[in-house]
Amino acid sequence: MGGKFEPKEPVNLDPPKNDPISLEELARANGSEGQKAYVAIKGKVYDVTGNKAYQTGGSYNVFAGKDASRALAKTSTKAEDVKPEWQDLDDKEKGVLNDWDTFFSKRYNVVGIVEGATNTE
Repeated sequence: MGGKFEPKEPVNLDPPKNDPISLEELARANGSEGQKAYVAIKGKVYDVTGNKAYQTGGSYNVFAGKDASRALAKTSTKAEDVKPEWQDLDDKEKGVLNDWDTFFSKRYNVVGIVEGATNTE
């Protein structure tokens, strides 16, 4: 997976953290009223605070404060698809999810791991 996921501008990222983040803490990071915005993919929590799309009213705010693995795999912004479960999806959707994981990993800091996540692989 080479250049197609590289950001247009270089991004200096911190080393990934594996601090446990509770579901409650993740839910609070929903981009509202100046709150941080976190999106989890396969249990990894990315800090997307700097991207307005994840703030209240933004086109991807539905993902903020949640593990959005299933929705990203299905290329969906429907609230009912924003779930951590993805293992039952077909290979094409799993590939899309892996692409999103790669995309996020090149742009956003990993600030932790969802506590008790069962969808990491």
